[in-house]
Amino acid sequence: MKNGAWRLDRLLSYTLVNILIALPQATAADTAVDFVQYYQRAYAQGRDLIPAPIPPLDTSSIATRLDLQTIRPQSALTGTGFVALDGTIVKLAGVQGCLSTEAVEFNGLRTTCAMVSLAGMTATLNEAEAGAGNAFPCHVFGNAPGTPTVHYAECFFVEDGGVRSLSETLISRGLAFAARDGAGRPVFPEYAKAEEQARRDKAGIWANAYFVHPYGARFRANLSTN
Repeated sequence: MKNGAWRLDRLLSYTLVNILIALPQATAADTAVDFVQYYQRAYAQGRDLIPAPIPPLDTSSIATRLDLQTIRPQSALTGTGFVALDGTIVKLAGVQGCLSTEAVEFNGLRTTCAMVSLAGMTATLNEAEAGAGNAFPCHVFGNAPGTPTVHYAECFFVEDGGVRSLSETLISRGLAFAARDGAGRPVFPEYAKAEEQARRDKAGIWANAYFVHPYGARFRANLSTN
């Protein structure tokens, strides 16, 4: 195993254990910490409290009129969303987290698919912040009405001298899946390719023999061959 992959596995395992220990019986969002724990606990139970965009997003703008905003992350809330330092929520548009509470095996730990996605978002966010200088450039596709403000966006960071999508990183590591529209088409075709590669590599969640894919089909990873 490459050193980078080994460090990532250790970071993910450490993050997962910490989340499992720290999640309290939160019932209200009275403070910033309670706010984060309220969302995280719901996600661990298979519920994503960050609303989906209505109507569907026009994602073509990222190719035709890229407009990057600086967003400073504070903490992961779900497998695909985080809260910024200004209190706004960012939900990544190109990726879908796993909400299944089915038991899975991850780096030797018995946990759930939802917890793997949540821990993956937390660890990847922390790792990406180092290359982003604690400030992600994000392209915002749209916002949800109400409070708190929710931005639907794609965010980027620098890794090994190249620019990477936060969504694609989660997908390629087998921590989440390529988002699809109502017709089942991938929002970003290149992310679907990253998901297929992660499946072939048995990365992250894909290392399990069975789990429930977020789009309803049951996938099987063949653990007997490489």
